[in-house]
Amino acid sequence: MVRDNLIEVLHEMEEVTKLFKLEPFDIYIIGGGACILGEYTSRATLDIDFIDLGYQSKYGKVFALLRDYDMLEYQSTLLSPKYKERAIKLDEFRYINVYIISKEDVAVSKIIRLANKDIEDLNQIIPKCKKEVLNRIINEILNRKDLFESKKEGFIKNLKKFREMYDV
Repeated sequence: MVRDNLIEVLHEMEEVTKLFKLEPFDIYIIGGGACILGEYTSRATLDIDFIDLGYQSKYGKVFALLRDYDMLEYQSTLLSPKYKERAIKLDEFRYINVYIISKEDVAVSKIIRLANKDIEDLNQIIPKCKKEVLNRIINEILNRKDLFESKKEGFIKNLKKFREMYDV
């Protein structure tokens, strides 16, 4: 049901994009939205987080349809520079290009907080992940030069606990 609601909102975005004769665009959904759309977890959420790809202001009327959303700067987000290579394109959309980040990218992005809801998500996601991919993503993030230092420190702080909890 929640997945269907998210798909419906994204279809509305697609229709508004066409209605206003805006050029098609890419959107990379991360976090809880990716978990629901990719069926990585069963947790219900209607908020959508996505990476700011430098959208022009004219797309604001399209993103407003998302209601609860966060447009995240790449420099402050725990993503590998290669997240787009692993992202999964949702075939339901013909005009806009909707991608969700891979389950491994979602899992690694949750390391920075490791709050109870993150751990609940990780308990569902990790068994479906390839550990060699998780380790590759972790190393790619550790090698990022453009990541805000405070984010990198938080990531490193929780990394040991994550590795112990999930044998990664």
